[in-house]
Amino acid sequence: MGTIEKKTILVMDDEDMIGEIICQMLEHFGFGSVRVTDGLDAIREFKKHSDDGVPFAAVILDLNIPNGVGGREAVGEILKIDSDAQVFVSSGSSNDPMVVNFKENGFSGVIAKPFDLASMQRTLSPLL
Repeated sequence: MGTIEKKTILVMDDEDMIGEIICQMLEHFGFGSVRVTDGLDAIREFKKHSDDGVPFAAVILDLNIPNGVGGREAVGEILKIDSDAQVFVSSGSSNDPMVVNFKENGFSGVIAKPFDLASMQRTLSPLL
């Protein structure tokens, strides 16, 4: 029997501490994680993994990246690479139109900041 690869989630957040917290939470749930700090890096990493035949189980994108490309811009490019990608928006602004209308904006779900272990597990458990 071969080894079972753990599912990996791509995490994009410009704040080191937040990115690390998300990755630790994902490890706790049994996921692997790859972390980037900008939407352009997220698109590149997503495409590379897709091209290599080891696609991500999901992508978590921080909605707003000051002086960079955030989830608002990156989600469309990721969906062009894989229209079935599971892309979650991460935001502290629950009233932002991109968050309120997440499905219409291409996202599969919302992971609200500050992060809550139980709600994140509920959101991501269907991917396990």
